[in-house]
Amino acid sequence: MKLILRDTYLNELSELINTPDIKVITGIRRSGKSKLMDALKDLIMDADPSANILHINFNLMDYENLLEYHLLEAYVEERYSSKVNNYVLIDEIQMCEHFEKAINSLHAKEKYDIYVTGSNAFLQSSDLATLFVGRTYEVHILPFSFKEYVMYYPPENKNVSLTNYITEGGMAGSYLYKNMNQKYRYINTEVLNALVVRDIINKYKIRNEPLLHMLIDFMMDNIGSEISVRSIADSLAGNKIAADHKTIGKYIEYLCNAFAFYRVRRYDIKGKRYLRSVDKYYLSDHSFKYARLGTKNMDYGHVLENIVAMELLRRGYEIYVGVVGGKEVDFVAMKQGKKTYIQVSYDITEPKTFEREITPLLKITDGYSKMIIARTYQPEYHHDGIKIIDAAEWLLSDKNE
Repeated sequence: MKLILRDTYLNELSELINTPDIKVITGIRRSGKSKLMDALKDLIMDADPSANILHINFNLMDYENLLEYHLLEAYVEERYSSKVNNYVLIDEIQMCEHFEKAINSLHAKEKYDIYVTGSNAFLQSSDLATLFVGRTYEVHILPFSFKEYVMYYPPENKNVSLTNYITEGGMAGSYLYKNMNQKYRYINTEVLNALVVRDIINKYKIRNEPLLHMLIDFMMDNIGSEISVRSIADSLAGNKIAADHKTIGKYIEYLCNAFAFYRVRRYDIKGKRYLRSVDKYYLSDHSFKYARLGTKNMDYGHVLENIVAMELLRRGYEIYVGVVGGKEVDFVAMKQGKKTYIQVSYDITEPKTFEREITPLLKITDGYSKMIIARTYQPEYHHDGIKIIDAAEWLLSDKNE
């Protein structure tokens, strides 16, 4: 498989080398955590040739004898070298029973620089403070961006590449397969069902597995649409499926904890307050939708919106759905005290569509940047002070606004 150096994540990790935190790499299954760890090992070796690097990958049978926390700690301690810097890199840490006890003990000794990856269901952002009593620093990774996709498949035409990316997505493991049926089978069977869903079922001891699958289908079919627990329950009830609100709410939380979906809250732009009635949910990678539900109804508009949502998260933004004057703005992107208001549309060539997209932005008067991201196939231009930018151009750019 062709390897792409994921500079953004690797640069972040390089800046953390020899800091006292436990560095925890999180992200959905098969998003590249282990490959990132391999790249980090190479980076450390180049920067510190004398380093003592202990790299344990629990996916390998070589380390099966360390699947108990006393044995894991003893293994690391036996290989400590007092004369050089010591680095501990552990992949799939959750496979070691009570792994947190070994990591906390090693961290307390203050002589190791520690990096771990693990299953998204067993090493969640919300669990880190509880699992590790010492300081932690989370590096959260997502599947391949469009920019990384074109590094893997150098484009003859960026717009053709974006069309392909919309279909194929960013799960790099699928790129090894020759046709779309094989790619989607890998994504749905080997990643989503065999890893993500299985992890959730095992961790939370879920008994109603059919309900979980129905919920996943419903949420995928409604990415970028407003969803409430009540609306889901009512929809399932309409199909004669009994499900109480509490159970559905918990299952949604589990799916978000496992980084399968990302919740985006609504934000009243003029009132500057968060709204609680309904939320939107986006997939960590849009290919899951096609792999699971098929491509009969491609829904390019919501899929492009999903791609933009994930790209904003990659670029370090907090994102919200904006509400102004009864109209909706797809994203209010916030970072370092600044806001960017963004509308996303697949096609704005029709005057009615363009008017629908630009009207909410024109209602905002606070002076922050506003833009429409669409498949314009032309250079950036402005309309009443609002940027109109081609989707492929924006996704490939280094500009945050």
